[in-house]
Amino acid sequence: MPLGNLQKLIGLAFGLAFAAPVTASAVTVEVARACDAALIKAFPPKQIGNPAAGSSKGTAKERRDYFSKCVANNGKVDDGPADTPKDNKANK
Repeated sequence: MPLGNLQKLIGLAFGLAFAAPVTASAVTVEVARACDAALIKAFPPKQIGNPAAGSSKGTAKERRDYFSKCVANNGKVDDGPADTPKDNKANK
């Protein structure tokens, strides 16, 4: 590949990288605090006050997903019981 084409390709790559819109938004302190409190309630720690001890239930991925869902819902999570039927029909 000639050197001129390589320079054009690099210039095009930089141009596209800087022209891409940035759509990330920051999480507010209130939302982060609400989600952290909900996370601790949903996944209680094994040892109070020691975050390195881990959680008494759930995996790290489940906790991350829960926190991400909470942030996406602006600090509100649906903590309904897991054993309730989703179709809301009465059992006969």
